[in-house]
Amino acid sequence: MNDDRRHAFRHSREDRVAAEQVPDTPQTLSPTYRLAFADEEFLCRDELRPVRLQLELLKPEMAMNEAGVTSTVVLFGGARIPAPEHKDRARTPQLAALSHYYEEARIFARKMTEISLAAGGNDWIIATGGGPGVMEAGNRGAEEAGGKSIGLNIVLPHEQAPNRYVTPELCFNFHYFALRKMHFLMRAKAVVVFPGGFGTLDEMFESLTLIQTRRMKPIPYLLFGRDWWEKVVNWDMLAEAGTIAHEDLSLFRMVETADEAIEAIMGWDQAK
Repeated sequence: MNDDRRHAFRHSREDRVAAEQVPDTPQTLSPTYRLAFADEEFLCRDELRPVRLQLELLKPEMAMNEAGVTSTVVLFGGARIPAPEHKDRARTPQLAALSHYYEEARIFARKMTEISLAAGGNDWIIATGGGPGVMEAGNRGAEEAGGKSIGLNIVLPHEQAPNRYVTPELCFNFHYFALRKMHFLMRAKAVVVFPGGFGTLDEMFESLTLIQTRRMKPIPYLLFGRDWWEKVVNWDMLAEAGTIAHEDLSLFRMVETADEAIEAIMGWDQAK
């Protein structure tokens, strides 16, 4: 739509202001009098769920388009894995031992962001869940390289606040897990998965299923930490049992270091 047509009608913001300036009467104070798009109680009704789903699809999409985000490198990983300098505060000795993955995520994100900036800064942009732990490491590494990064937060009873390294204009908050997952993968050019809990496992298996079923095209898909992932998931048993095909094991690759991951991503097409 051209500018002339867009401004042919009175802007909704103007009417919202005007609607708040009328005298208080029983009629104007009635909830039914509120403009529908400015009525929070109305928008939160169960019947408006389809509208809220659409809004959560549109808002981040429009903001990322405006920021010039063309493609992303998605980084999944545990919120509870501490930075090495804070591993003495970890909840368990096992979490403290996983702190080196925070550092690998930070190095990986910094180096990927350097590659992104060398290519113009709109491709290979780091995208995380925006929270603490491995997610923080990803956003932190991108900031250290001087680039932007995305944080896709979600409202949770805990661990939901965005970390301070997310680029502010690319920091989003979701109500619906489904829409958040869509935004993780809509621009994904690669996925890297670090050790984590239920959330990480959910994100990993859902995205692998999308690739396995060809709902999503194959992309570089890397799991950090062979020892961890082979203990958590018996991949070979799944293939031997026939619940997945043996060729499905080639949908992902195990790596140990940031440099190994970057080499795998940059050489993915040749390897295929």
